[in-house]
Amino acid sequence: MTTNGGRVNIREISLEALLLILEQGAFSHLVISNALKKYQYLEKKDRAFFTRLTEGTLERLITLDYVLSCYSNVPVKKMKPVIRIILRMGVYQLLYMDSVPDSAACNEAVRLAERKGFSTLKGFVNGVLRSVAREKNNVLLPEKISLSVRYSMPEWIVEKWKKAYGEKQTEKILAAFLEERKTTVRFNFDRAPKEKIKEMLQKEQVIVEESGVLPYAFLLSSYDYLDNVTAFIEGYISVQDIASMMVAEVSGVTKGNQILDVCAAPGGKSLHLAELLHGTGYVEARDISAYKVGLIEENIARTKLSNIKTKVWDATKLDPIWQGKADIVLADLPCSGLGVMGRKNDIKYKITEENCKELAALQRKILEVVSRYVKPGGYLIYSTCTLNPEENQEQVEWIQQNLPFEAEDILPFLPDSFKNSLLEEAEKTAKKGYLTFLPGIYQTDGFFIARLKRKTDGKGY
Repeated sequence: MTTNGGRVNIREISLEALLLILEQGAFSHLVISNALKKYQYLEKKDRAFFTRLTEGTLERLITLDYVLSCYSNVPVKKMKPVIRIILRMGVYQLLYMDSVPDSAACNEAVRLAERKGFSTLKGFVNGVLRSVAREKNNVLLPEKISLSVRYSMPEWIVEKWKKAYGEKQTEKILAAFLEERKTTVRFNFDRAPKEKIKEMLQKEQVIVEESGVLPYAFLLSSYDYLDNVTAFIEGYISVQDIASMMVAEVSGVTKGNQILDVCAAPGGKSLHLAELLHGTGYVEARDISAYKVGLIEENIARTKLSNIKTKVWDATKLDPIWQGKADIVLADLPCSGLGVMGRKNDIKYKITEENCKELAALQRKILEVVSRYVKPGGYLIYSTCTLNPEENQEQVEWIQQNLPFEAEDILPFLPDSFKNSLLEEAEKTAKKGYLTFLPGIYQTDGFFIARLKRKTDGKGY
């Protein structure tokens, strides 16, 4: 893990992280987070280099493999795993990291191959990378490559989105996933005034911008490590995307509401709803395992909210205690995650069309159960972090056809600043009760929200 000088080798840490993710199937966000915690003592610039190299190599994997296929006599799939990843990392540095000289990208890759016991292949590594370096301005010309290669997105996803959103919007979505975004956080007015929280952050050299969409949302940048930021440690802020915050807005939560969140981990939406109850009412946040519920409890302890409790519960199983009792049921259900690939880069390589169909079936199984908890006249808020119509608007249609619910206009619940930015088609769907947040169109993750009211005629169950 070290060079001869005794310093930690950042590229080697990245290599080991990528081996875990790409060869052993570990989740990228967990591997990267664990590595950053382990090497928290490193300088900020070193941790930033590790994050950029690791996330970037994952993000551009399809593109990198295309480039390697142009310059290697050995097919990428037939390379030894360590060499394959070293070459991917090298190509990423050559094409996307201007701060790294071509000579350093090539030489460090060769040294890394040697350190990992592949001295016999150092000439191969050097030859491939030197060839890429010489031709790097010509290899990815737009007229030569497909959208899949240009934006490193599996072809089947590109085609699905082109069918759903058209080619122009699809390219905007693809480009947005590759853009660097600031961290969005929510703060609680009941804990402290906006200016006090802003001042707390700025004292620690965090750059703070107001979101311009929601009054309790900030955009943060230039911080070193969020877990060390006082405002986060003491529960004044919570990380949450603007689209995810809209769930609580669209729910129409009012003081005294009894709310059940059936798939809540890590708890951001549950906590937001509890905050908007302003110390009244009750939120029960559930998930399927003690581990997931533990994540929620950590956030409850950090934010010091008293009107929210947790429970381990399988959402596919009916709980008679809640039947017909909830003012609001939040069903933010397991999904394909195709809307958050900008933050979880490995999703796009792991998910399949068959997975999407299986998840849609699971969603319906859960909806059949959890919809029973909504009292007549109450609301089911259905949301996902995917851009797959089969898991989104098609589910809203299914709910209305098979369960005693009607979709209700969500436009009145959206902030004016956001409503003014809606595309014409999105405004139409919002009036029908649902909205898809498209990256590149709106400055959010890909997300879907629907608001459905339970009928009061007593029919349906």
